[in-house]
Amino acid sequence: MGEITNFGLAILIVAAILGAAVLSNKLSDRVPIPSPAIFLLAAAVTVHFWPAIGRAISIVGVERVAVVALILILFDGGARIGWRRFRAAAVPISVLGIAGTFTTAALIMLTGRYLFDFSWTGAGLLGAALAPTDPAVMFSVLGNHEVGGRTGTILEGESGVNDPVGIALMIGMIEFATTDHATFWVVVKEFALEMSIGLAVGVAGAWLVLYSLRRLRLANPALYPLRSLAAAGVIYGAAAVAHGSGFLAVFVAGVLIGDADYPFRRDVERFHTSLASLAEVVVFIGLGLTVHKVNLEPVWKDGLLIALVLAFLARPLAIAPLLVPLRMRRNEQIFVMWSGLKGAVPILLAAFALIQEAPGAERIYGVVFVVVAFSVVVQGSTVPFAARRLGIPMRLVYRGDP
Repeated sequence: MGEITNFGLAILIVAAILGAAVLSNKLSDRVPIPSPAIFLLAAAVTVHFWPAIGRAISIVGVERVAVVALILILFDGGARIGWRRFRAAAVPISVLGIAGTFTTAALIMLTGRYLFDFSWTGAGLLGAALAPTDPAVMFSVLGNHEVGGRTGTILEGESGVNDPVGIALMIGMIEFATTDHATFWVVVKEFALEMSIGLAVGVAGAWLVLYSLRRLRLANPALYPLRSLAAAGVIYGAAAVAHGSGFLAVFVAGVLIGDADYPFRRDVERFHTSLASLAEVVVFIGLGLTVHKVNLEPVWKDGLLIALVLAFLARPLAIAPLLVPLRMRRNEQIFVMWSGLKGAVPILLAAFALIQEAPGAERIYGVVFVVVAFSVVVQGSTVPFAARRLGIPMRLVYRGDP
């Protein structure tokens, strides 16, 4: 009977999490804080008062859960943008997603080195971790809002593109930090390899998925969403095995599939949107439960100061010159600068450094956690307010609306 009771408790907890995930959007409508922030902080508070829960959680386990969650989020996010929207804003998305990520990483690296006494290697790892914005937070904040003009598409597209860029940069930096006699050429080589293979696999995977969806009929309509889910996993896995960016591959595939016509498209889209919403909750709960793995007491002040530098100096300075030739109005530029939210991806990248035992990884993880908490709570909650003050059309909608 003890086994039945324990399993029943596990089902109760999982079902409660699922119920909370369903209600999270309603809660975030009433409380001006993005739902991922609520779950991140709730998990962190829970593990503080009940440390036994945290002891059962490993960084490696959470890292693997986060990877699966990001596959679902990026595939759904890419499909939500679609090729037509992406093509209309392809230049700003690409410029911000690539050049903006590198510039932000460089500015944070200099900040960490000269203002917070990180080593050059540690500062580089910190910059790589904090450079990308986060699709889970961006899609959560903007997913139920219709943003006028190109700004919504740019922010969503940037978060989809710069995550693979940041992850590839971080992998190269970790290899540089943990390999004797390595040069910075290792970072350049790793980045070029990840991006080129990821892009190729994403394009090829999208073509194969569309061919399968259109040509290979299934007896049960309920199997179509499952087939597309399996396809997303295959695309990620194929790119990763080939030493490419699986995250870029699934995002590109999602973008190319998003506008295409195929049987039971609406059912497939709703299935992936539901999974992505659940993945947002799961990944932030998992990451919140890892906060006990490092001591935040000696780093929270540094983390808060770095968060302020990132929000008010590093990101604006990094992307302002890139926005000038894009013919965006001043209010749109400011909105894009302020809305570069951090979330699960920076914590995941810091976890990579912690798992690989890179120099200074524990301090980096603690700082990144504080920066993310600031970003999702403070910046995330002020995005609608900023849109109103800047005159950016932004209205609340529901995906089920006709």
